[in-house]
Amino acid sequence: MKVLVLGSGVIGVTSAHYLAEAGHEVTVIDRQPGPALETSFANAGEVSPGYSAPWAGPGVPVKAIKWLLMQHGPLVVRPALDPYMWSWLVKMLRNCTANRYAVNKARMVPIAEYARDCLRDLRASTAISYDERSQGTLQLFRTEKQLNGTDGDVEVLKQFGVPYEVLDPAGCIAVEPALAKVKGKFVGGLRLPGDETGDCQMFTERLASHTAGRGVAFKFDTTIEKILIEGGKVAGVRTSAGLMTADAYVMALGSYAPIMLRTIGISIPVYPVKGYSITVPITDAAGAPESTVMDETYKVAITRLGDRIRAGGTAEISGYDLRLHDARRATLEHSVGDLFPKGGDLSRASFWCGLRPMTPDGPPVIGASKYSNLFLNAGHGTLGWTMSCGSGRVLADIISGKTPEIDTRDLSISRYA
Repeated sequence: MKVLVLGSGVIGVTSAHYLAEAGHEVTVIDRQPGPALETSFANAGEVSPGYSAPWAGPGVPVKAIKWLLMQHGPLVVRPALDPYMWSWLVKMLRNCTANRYAVNKARMVPIAEYARDCLRDLRASTAISYDERSQGTLQLFRTEKQLNGTDGDVEVLKQFGVPYEVLDPAGCIAVEPALAKVKGKFVGGLRLPGDETGDCQMFTERLASHTAGRGVAFKFDTTIEKILIEGGKVAGVRTSAGLMTADAYVMALGSYAPIMLRTIGISIPVYPVKGYSITVPITDAAGAPESTVMDETYKVAITRLGDRIRAGGTAEISGYDLRLHDARRATLEHSVGDLFPKGGDLSRASFWCGLRPMTPDGPPVIGASKYSNLFLNAGHGTLGWTMSCGSGRVLADIISGKTPEIDTRDLSISRYA
């Protein structure tokens, strides 16, 4: 069948890839001049199924107050007269219980683990390279309280058979030798050896090129103006390039999905949470991270991508504002400079921000909608890169009438009914 994918970020392009592999005729449309030029452009670079967890959890409301008061706090809230912002915040707070956290994390880990396996298979079948490494994630704790607070996460990792290692400072240095230079600044870590890293934009661009060579059509510089509904299904999409029609449609517009869906009577609790990153040229390879180090205190992920260090972090709730704030850059530079003082030249760092499409409970929304030929692949939050291949594969199976290899019923929009 003919399938029209709305959005060419990593979620849209992986969806297109797996739909084409399933034998469908696929077209992807995007307002940008190329793929992965918005949220997928300069994220932290982590493929971290083991680190897949909802932001809403027990103790988060109290932590949030502390974070808001920190000089380099990981949370920023810029209040606005936006009912969707406040509705989303209330729903998130309702998920800040131990029971809800356990349920939501248990929904996220399987799709993330499956996605990592799908990525490995895709890499083997396409030979795409993207500054990838398979050396795990190290969650680094600066305090004993942080180290002792991992019991709940470890129980979920055990439940799903996710490999992990609880490390003392010497163990952290063994996997990240550059930390020897700052060994007095941390007390231990939780390592997830099955995690990977890689440049999401590079991957998406190369996968788009690969799928284009296999018949997928990409229509860039094309603005979506209106989704047309007729007889309980999507009849077409009106765009700046004219009317486009298909047998099935995939909503993969990230943070902009809820805006478009509201125009056709679908309410999806996705709200943008802005994240920032810096990309730093490496000047001393021995002083740079080997893989990803998650600085737990500042919630900053520091990742090695080829000859660059990418540091990403901050949760800024400010609607669709894409302005860059210097205070957020200072936080990222502080974390990198504190842990890897000799690794890169911070004076030459590039600065970026993007909008993470967050659900209030954590898991993405994948599957059918109330319209028979419209399918959703949105709301991945900070884990779009991590979950992309699995989400695309699952959605292609659903559209093709096949039973996905993992149970995704709890990822559908019906969980909000």
